[in-house]
Amino acid sequence: MRFADNNLIAFLAVTGNLSHDNSGKLSIEATELPRIVAPTLQTVPLDMTDPEFRMRNRHADMIVHPSERDIIYLRYWLLSAMRDFFRKRRFVEVSTPLLQAGAGGAVARPFETYATELSDTKLNLRVAPELFLKRLIVGGVERVFEIGPAFRNEGVDATHNPEFTTCEFYSVMTTLQTLMYMTEELFRDLAVAASESRRAMPGLPDMTEFESAIAKRFPRLEFIPTIENAVRTELPDWTFPDLAQSTAEEQILQVFSHFSITIPKPTNLPRLLDALAAHFIEPLCTTPTFITHHPECMSPLAKSFPQYPTPHSNTHHRVAARAELFIQGREYVNCYEEENSPVEQRRKFEEQLKHRSADDGETHRTVDESYVSALEWGMPPTGGWGCGVDRIVMLFAGKKRIADVLPFGTLRNVVALGSGLNRTQGGVKEEVKREKVTRQTTVEKGNTTDKGVKAEEAARPPLKLESELSELQKMLKRRPKE
Repeated sequence: MRFADNNLIAFLAVTGNLSHDNSGKLSIEATELPRIVAPTLQTVPLDMTDPEFRMRNRHADMIVHPSERDIIYLRYWLLSAMRDFFRKRRFVEVSTPLLQAGAGGAVARPFETYATELSDTKLNLRVAPELFLKRLIVGGVERVFEIGPAFRNEGVDATHNPEFTTCEFYSVMTTLQTLMYMTEELFRDLAVAASESRRAMPGLPDMTEFESAIAKRFPRLEFIPTIENAVRTELPDWTFPDLAQSTAEEQILQVFSHFSITIPKPTNLPRLLDALAAHFIEPLCTTPTFITHHPECMSPLAKSFPQYPTPHSNTHHRVAARAELFIQGREYVNCYEEENSPVEQRRKFEEQLKHRSADDGETHRTVDESYVSALEWGMPPTGGWGCGVDRIVMLFAGKKRIADVLPFGTLRNVVALGSGLNRTQGGVKEEVKREKVTRQTTVEKGNTTDKGVKAEEAARPPLKLESELSELQKMLKRRPKE
């Protein structure tokens, strides 16, 4: 039991018998004096307004602002719903290695470390669990999923953090159409879970409008035709180039110049295509929308096939059997039919290496021979799916920053927490001091009356330690002797 008196808090243990007061409220008829089981030595401020201080002292922030705990509970509800979704469909949950000799499964810069037990062998924190999960598919585990951490040594912004939680599943004989259908079903289940959690946490945002949007079939936008149609509104003679030709990059750069789109650095073909999608397609995805059939070079782990020519071109572009789910212009899901030919996978890895070499000079990277060798044992046609769990929580919590749904914020906040521990005690006192100075200034200006002071006192936590102890002592005296 937590009691508060002014700015001090203590945890008390009360021994007695359960009873009800005159209003029917459950209470305890104490048989012993309460015992302090956990005193607090910090003075708790009435409010904490400094965002940096709040993020560095999340424990104190949650005491002062109890609604901050709601995100933790919401995350639990959503993760439970995800696991229930997979278990009902007979998926097996597994854990794959976090430390790996190589970083595969995504185009990302990994964190590096060393294992002293293995002669200082260089290891990577995984950027994705994908390749290990597909090895399990090869081994005969036909439906598998994992929810766990991944790490990418890249920037921190509103929607990205170097350490994040990912969910991936793989299912044998599952097509792209089935993957998109399962995505729609999962998001409806998540909306139900979020709705149930709001009953216990009314401070969470109302998602009625979003829930009505996901009740319908999600629209589909094909990558190449959508970009081609958007560009032709101002460049009527432009057609999507044959990406196998050496002039493809030059033709795409013409679009960047005409529409004043920032050219990504370092520059390569996949990055340019991704920037085109961000400019022309993603803004169209206000409601849940799938972007489908990306160019092959953007999806080296996905199956690919020649797409039918667009109305404006006779070129058969090679595209991936892939879809991304975007909501309000933000990516939430990436899914595709997995490349299961070791010959084709090797070719696509080699193409990927060419882009990486041009990308940032990572010429030391090589084809993942271990994964290609695993495919040589035979992987049945498989559908793979992945999402960022933190973004899912952001969506249903109505938050715009990933830091708001992580218990201890982004990597910057975590580093500051570790390096600023010596500031904690002084920081809390500074918050209380600032609070007292503010009240004193208000009094000096003549804006605080007795009525105002009483209102402020009423806003404090209602339980007063001294008065409660006095009442308990009176109750004990009134008890009849046995």
